[in-house]
Amino acid sequence: MNVEHPDTAVARIAAAIGEPARARMLYSLADGRARTSTELAVLSEVNPSTASVHLHRLKRERLVQVFAQGKHRYYSLSGTSVADALEALSVVAGRSRAAFTPRTPSHLRAARTCYDHMAGTVAVAIHDRLTALEWLVAAPGGGNSYELTDVGARGCAALGLDVEAARTLRRRFAFACVDWSERRPHLGGALGAALLKTAIKKRWVVPDLDSRALSVTAVGRRDMRARFGLQE
Repeated sequence: MNVEHPDTAVARIAAAIGEPARARMLYSLADGRARTSTELAVLSEVNPSTASVHLHRLKRERLVQVFAQGKHRYYSLSGTSVADALEALSVVAGRSRAAFTPRTPSHLRAARTCYDHMAGTVAVAIHDRLTALEWLVAAPGGGNSYELTDVGARGCAALGLDVEAARTLRRRFAFACVDWSERRPHLGGALGAALLKTAIKKRWVVPDLDSRALSVTAVGRRDMRARFGLQE
């Protein structure tokens, strides 16, 4: 049996991180936000074809993961262990990095529609709470699809979401949709659309007549805090 020695594995992964352009890519993803290969090419100061080669190496070493959304492919760190390793290297290097600052207009960043579901900081926060509360779990087979747990089904019923109707639609039921401004997932699919309909019906949010913006109401802030534990 050909078993790789642990020291060899460490050296191989260290070599993958050690190339400057790849290190810049990894550290740009350490804030938990996903980015496209084009964006990573700019951030790492290499051309797109070179960026693709670097990303293939990082994916092969399981330092990054990728999933497709429409015509885009988004890259993110493979897990918290990778982020922890990068943070430890920063401590050794004695350097800190500037935080990511979205440039999205404020009226769109807080809450807006993404096709027929909700996006923005509020939607990302709801997604994070639904996964933390174990309403949603990753579907078998990998990818970015979700399954609704028994706890989640009861929670959705309490909110007034018609889960069975959402399941009958000829579309994906639930998946992690990368948020344009936050570069972290919000809830997409039929379940995400049902949640937005409920949020509008309950007047948690009010659609803007002239844009995709959604205004979060005082009732919405109160109810979402009570239902999901969202912070201000």
